[in-house]
Amino acid sequence: MRPSDKEAQQSRRHFLRQSACASLGVTGLVNALAQVRLMTAAIAAEASSTPSSDYKALVCLFLAGGNDSYNMLVPIGDPSSDEARADYEAARGILALDRNLAHPLNTPTAAPDTPTDAFKKHYASAFPPLGTHPNAQGLADLYNAGELAFVCNVGTLAYPIPTRGDFVNETIPVPHQLFSHSDQQTQWQSSIADKPFSTGWGGRTADLLNASYNPNSKVSMSISIDGINSFQVGTAGGVTQYAVNPSGTVSLSGFGTNYSNAYNIAGDPNSGYKDNDTGRRLKAFEDIMRLTHENLLEDQYNKIVQSARDNEGIIGASLTAAATTGVDFDSHFLNAQTDLGDQLKMVAKLIAGRDPLGNNRQIFFVQIGGFDTHQSMLDDHANLMDELSQGLVAFRNALKDPSINAFDKVVTFTASDFARTLTPNGQTTADGSDHAWGGNAIVMGGPVQGRNLYGHFPSLKVGDATGSIDSHSSRGRLIPDTSVDQYSAVLSHWFGIDSSALDAILPNLHRFDNPISTSSANLNFL
Repeated sequence: MRPSDKEAQQSRRHFLRQSACASLGVTGLVNALAQVRLMTAAIAAEASSTPSSDYKALVCLFLAGGNDSYNMLVPIGDPSSDEARADYEAARGILALDRNLAHPLNTPTAAPDTPTDAFKKHYASAFPPLGTHPNAQGLADLYNAGELAFVCNVGTLAYPIPTRGDFVNETIPVPHQLFSHSDQQTQWQSSIADKPFSTGWGGRTADLLNASYNPNSKVSMSISIDGINSFQVGTAGGVTQYAVNPSGTVSLSGFGTNYSNAYNIAGDPNSGYKDNDTGRRLKAFEDIMRLTHENLLEDQYNKIVQSARDNEGIIGASLTAAATTGVDFDSHFLNAQTDLGDQLKMVAKLIAGRDPLGNNRQIFFVQIGGFDTHQSMLDDHANLMDELSQGLVAFRNALKDPSINAFDKVVTFTASDFARTLTPNGQTTADGSDHAWGGNAIVMGGPVQGRNLYGHFPSLKVGDATGSIDSHSSRGRLIPDTSVDQYSAVLSHWFGIDSSALDAILPNLHRFDNPISTSSANLNFL
């Protein structure tokens, strides 16, 4: 359990925040977060200087369906002497990847580097060599360049589960509907595994930080490139997520692409309306939307439409600003012309043209599906690994372009429903694997302490073998060593949530080792 904070809180800021967080057990998460938000806003208002202008962005990359992350991060040692590789081959069977085709990771294991701590829990003094999927050379290159790290065996947990016996004997509560896609997706995105969904941890983070860091905000702090999601759902009265698509905003239909048939200059309302029926129709519509109505529902509807139209203009201004940087985004994403690549390209453009958005803190959400590989896993997962690898490399290259120079301001992290079972569903190459539990995640960015593994690389033994953390019979559903709460806490803390407010964002965090101050968690990836 997390050690209690024994330091005296001497500043007014910490006192106010601690008081609000302490109310969690009495008034509930929403009220506590509202109190902390008010305190944070008051602190910002009373500060002698303006809020920090340093820009930071979090990019949540959700791998929907359950990523087979033990074929993303693969043991590649000699099975005659390497326990991890021997266990991997025994469990994976037909799904095992050729170790000679994987791309080796240069993980620190000896001086002059500080050896990684990721193997201590399950492998004692051994350092099993690892590599990435044969179709994911880009991940290995980013890792070996120190720009990417892996966080091992992360998953949804209600409480820590120290041993396999604790799970088998049902002595510790587990997440609701543990192997259900929809439930595990919302629990990953909410961080709360033992209560019905209400808000996402990204939305709660935005609620808390928006007033402090975005006093000149013109558009939502939470932008999704893949529709409405659970991760960015905030509390009532908080930050509302805003969805765009890989081409930009979703415009009103019937007026041409980017209103090219209605405005004199496409996308620019200041250029005036064209002298045609389409231009006059758009002008009439916008005039009606600016009217005040006596009926409250009508008036609110108008405000929503007006807000959406205003946001269109702001996003358009951001994309225009990105274009003026001279960055050739298409060139950077030449090898990533995929669904994920297109989404990450849009994120890169919004970061490059961020000034018109008015935000010093921004949260983005992107997502790709196809990871529910019950069949044809080897072929399907290989294609997905190529898309993931090429997309992250392209995104990294765009952010490091000298005309953007934002790689040091952005952290991209992956999440997924769960991993896949280590054992296959059958004995042919057409087979796949089933829903599992703890899996490996990726964090990438300039702030990431890359070329290392964090958390605890798990034992790959199945069933009741000595050292196994297989939760079910002999399928290889690994009990997570690291909770989503802990993983999310490190990301939130870097983003601006101080230690005294983390419990308001992640109300179950206190049940686990503190990832910020406790070395046993091994989560100092930022």
